[in-house]
Amino acid sequence: MTGMSALALSLPAMAEPPHLVQQGTARQLQVQGKPMLLIAGELGNSSSSSAAYMAPHWKKLRDMHLNTVLAPVQWELLEPVEGKFDFTQVDNLIRDARANNLKLVFLWFGAWKNSMSTYVPSWVKRDQARFPRAALVNGQEVEILSAMAPTTLASDQKALAALMAHIKQVDGKQNTVVMLQVENEIGMLPVARDYGPLAQAAWQGQVPRELTAYLTAHRDSLVPEMKRLWAAQGARTSGTWAEVFGGGIAAEEVFTAWYYARFADELTKAGKAAYDLPMYVNVALNRPGRLPGEYPSGGPLPHLIDVWKAGAPSIDMLSPDIYFPNFVDIVNRYKRADNPLFVPEANNADHPQVAGNAFYAIGQLDAIGFGPFSIESIDDKSGALGAAYDVLEQLAPHILAAQGLNKMAGFRPKALYDETLLYEPQVAVIGDYRFTVAYADIQRPALSSKTAEAGGIIVQIGPEEYLIGGSGVTVTFAPAKDGGGQAGIDSAWEGRFDSAGQWRAGRLLNGDQTHQGRHIQIPAGQWQIQRVKFYRYK
Repeated sequence: MTGMSALALSLPAMAEPPHLVQQGTARQLQVQGKPMLLIAGELGNSSSSSAAYMAPHWKKLRDMHLNTVLAPVQWELLEPVEGKFDFTQVDNLIRDARANNLKLVFLWFGAWKNSMSTYVPSWVKRDQARFPRAALVNGQEVEILSAMAPTTLASDQKALAALMAHIKQVDGKQNTVVMLQVENEIGMLPVARDYGPLAQAAWQGQVPRELTAYLTAHRDSLVPEMKRLWAAQGARTSGTWAEVFGGGIAAEEVFTAWYYARFADELTKAGKAAYDLPMYVNVALNRPGRLPGEYPSGGPLPHLIDVWKAGAPSIDMLSPDIYFPNFVDIVNRYKRADNPLFVPEANNADHPQVAGNAFYAIGQLDAIGFGPFSIESIDDKSGALGAAYDVLEQLAPHILAAQGLNKMAGFRPKALYDETLLYEPQVAVIGDYRFTVAYADIQRPALSSKTAEAGGIIVQIGPEEYLIGGSGVTVTFAPAKDGGGQAGIDSAWEGRFDSAGQWRAGRLLNGDQTHQGRHIQIPAGQWQIQRVKFYRYK
């Protein structure tokens, strides 16, 4: 093996691998015995292939208050010759992340990346007998490896297992690498399913019992689309794919989803057998009105989550990549009791609404992490994202202490897919107080150019004490129970937490800053924290 750096030499005893733990209704990532909130960013797809290219970026990313970088690892670099592994890229990434006090999530670009099979080694690309392609209706092959081929799965498993074993060897104590993404945006294009010989035989066969058993056991909690599709055929528990799900394109997509899920599950099991890190599959979402194949068919899309949960129980999370305006609607479909929320690609890093989305996902839905795409492209001009991440970094211990315990809420104006902004005030009860969060002047509500960028979080840290962070929010308050009198501000301090987690107070806000005690406000364009104590009076 090449690329075996000093990382592998004289390491202390193994630490417990990073893993997911339950706190109340939330799942948290625990690293070296402590919960961790992933304040993250994902590198561009080619950036991690060059240590020289990345060299000037690492410190800038840490200075932006990231604690985690999502970095692709390409099969073609890891195994350029079959059976001979080169870990140079992996070792360089681990070395440089450690040097800058950053964690890593590796993205395994194996058999598929954005549906296509362009990151596989040359020896896979050129051997179409061993590694058959998916085919169209007319038999024409596409540059997508067939999920039906046992040889493709076996080779992908060997490569991922070798990667995980190496990570365990060089990083089993430090836990620089905390999670792994299995493949990237799986899905079939430009048709709903593979029409190759193996796929054709499977399409004519029986629906696997595991799938119909899952649908039966979870019939009351299935997503609406799956419930309707299955019920349309009488909720049959046996038969061909056409008999159980109908003969149309929706049935073909369920078929595709099942075999992608099974492939991903078997791949995940092989990786975890070598080193048991949390693993997730990311999602290329579909636009309204598009048909399967016009978007990547069969990925873990919102309407196919149940198929993936049935077919890939080893996967810890199904995680959406979100480039559409209706962020709030999308993340709420992926926050489930059986699916902790992680957003690996939350639009491009320079998108103005990314920071507000981070506050909503983390504060409202207990996300274990959040990371916009192409993060290194903005590290010289991070602007609002760097300021927002600064606030999240300061609040992280308090966020982690509150997750799953009804002590926190997140806020942002809701946008529809057509970019219509619904910016009416939102309400949350936290502890003994009811909070109303507005995104416009509460006396004269009007949309401004900054309204869509607003975001906020409220975290309870004591019986009457709260941390309010964000930008562009105005918070009013009242007792949570009717008849409980009125609520007032005892004290409101702006300030920040230092590197040791100690609160350093700035100004005591009163009078004009609180509208004579009527509200807490963080102006648009500013990202800050206020520490507020409330009281009651008749």
